[in-house]
Amino acid sequence: MSIFPLNTGQATLMPASAIATTPPLAMEYAWDYTNNDFLLVDGKNVIVVGAEAVKVWIWKCLETQKNTFKAYDGNFGNDLETLYGQGYSVAALKSEIERYLKEALLVSVYITGISAISITVDGSKTDVGFTAATIYGAVVIGSGL
Repeated sequence: MSIFPLNTGQATLMPASAIATTPPLAMEYAWDYTNNDFLLVDGKNVIVVGAEAVKVWIWKCLETQKNTFKAYDGNFGNDLETLYGQGYSVAALKSEIERYLKEALLVSVYITGISAISITVDGSKTDVGFTAATIYGAVVIGSGL
């Protein structure tokens, strides 16, 4: 006998079809990519949703070194800075950038894939562009990240 009136003592499993598979609507504060700061309108933050929110999340993820800020868990951010000064060949560097990029971004439940990755290495400067497939559609991230 249970002290809980609705507990019959039998464990019941929830069918897989009853479990929500769609994450909540992605929401972020709008970002001014030119000034690298929050986008304000009349002194107030603007909230973006859907694909634009995922784009802001991607920006933040690529601007944040993994395991640096306590505000983020160990899965958020990237390890790209560990590639500095390693002396890799251009081919090896491109391969590692692609791997690190996918590792950083595919932790998001909103991102389903990364494609059309273009990496240009010019001396000490590296430009990266790609398309992120999201649950809201494609998000194109241009070179110069």
